[in-house]
Amino acid sequence: MGPNALAGDLAVPEQARGFVMFAHGSGSSRFSPRNRYVADTLHQQRLATLLIDLLTEEEEELDERSGRLRFDIRMLADRLVALCSWAKRVPELRGLQVGLFGASTGGGAALLAAAQQPHSVHAVVSRGGRPDLAGAALTRVMAPALLIVGERDEGVIELNQRAMSQMRAEVRLEIVPRATHLFEEAGALEMVAHLAADWFTMHLGSRNR
Repeated sequence: MGPNALAGDLAVPEQARGFVMFAHGSGSSRFSPRNRYVADTLHQQRLATLLIDLLTEEEEELDERSGRLRFDIRMLADRLVALCSWAKRVPELRGLQVGLFGASTGGGAALLAAAQQPHSVHAVVSRGGRPDLAGAALTRVMAPALLIVGERDEGVIELNQRAMSQMRAEVRLEIVPRATHLFEEAGALEMVAHLAADWFTMHLGSRNR
């Protein structure tokens, strides 16, 4: 531990079949009730999860004043890449295929990390995400990607559609009926969680060979 350490909550169910790391959106953290709800649903499918703050405490304080670091997509993606390497050294996670779940700006960071580590990231899910922030790297994403957007989040739907047109890998857009950006409507978050769980269980095998 130390001032440069990242804080996270790791949960590994028995006989885990895959591992999913969460990249939170701007201004959010590992305590996000929405992401924790999704993580709980993934546990039921025997998927290990890591809810991680990609900024240190010192950086969080700086970002509260400037709002700059939360949009530094390259830095956030680099930290996800470093965490992929870290996971290979954790006995409980060793050999598990890795998926990334990104929310809001975290969606862009997750896709950029997947582009940088095409053989280490095996699936991506973006919730109300900004995949456009990954820029030209979208063409290098090899992992199957699921983009989930609320029906009433019209501006973000358009950004996701534009991003899809640049991607060469398998990609699917799911529109959650009547949902807004935070999926606060009745049943909306449950649909997000089940869509994500189905995607990860489909694309993450139990162990890398």
